[in-house]
Amino acid sequence: MAANFKLTTLPTDAMLARQISVGGRVYQVLRNAIVQLHLRPGDTLSEAEIAGQLGVSRQPVREAFIKLGEAGLVEIRPQRGTFVRLISKHEVENAQFLREAIEVAVVRKAALQASPESIAQLRDVIEQQRIAAAKGDHSGFLRLDEGYHQAIAGSVGCDDAWRVLDSLKAQMDRVRYLSLPQATPLVVIIDQHAKIVDAIEAGSPADAEAAMHLHLREILTSLPKLADENRAFFAD
Repeated sequence: MAANFKLTTLPTDAMLARQISVGGRVYQVLRNAIVQLHLRPGDTLSEAEIAGQLGVSRQPVREAFIKLGEAGLVEIRPQRGTFVRLISKHEVENAQFLREAIEVAVVRKAALQASPESIAQLRDVIEQQRIAAAKGDHSGFLRLDEGYHQAIAGSVGCDDAWRVLDSLKAQMDRVRYLSLPQATPLVVIIDQHAKIVDAIEAGSPADAEAAMHLHLREILTSLPKLADENRAFFAD
């Protein structure tokens, strides 16, 4: 485990508890810790230590490790232990390609169908991002970024598309957390978000697609520099 890092307790919300098993909740806590780089690439994960911190038996932790392995976030080495996987530039690039294909199609649909209420919701998220950026709240900013993209999908009934994206982009998300605030300035990201909403509100699919293409390729611009500056975190 990363030095001085303690996992948060499991969510206890009654609705969540009914919908997700203990193993599923352990998975979500660990996934968030890995994506947000509290657990860093190369860190060793102790089944017993995690179980103790979260107040669960070792079985749901074992189940979570298996799911994290399937998501490409941990590597289970028999007789050696479980480790947070190094980041693969190749996997990041593949995930970005798939995300762009899906989100460009979604934003085109939004430009044709999004309601005034949905557009107002998107502008509200952008205002919240401005506040987070002014406070230097980078983790909060990225949570709002997630909410922004999810809201675009939700505005035109493409929730299933977002669920597919969420399962694809764990490697991308680690790079996004690693990149802030050194890579793309937050004001640039906010401006890109605003231009996407402007195009949606104007009912211009072509402009919305172009703005989304530009926005989602930011990660490819920053990736080589980030990999060079954080070589211990990258596999290739």
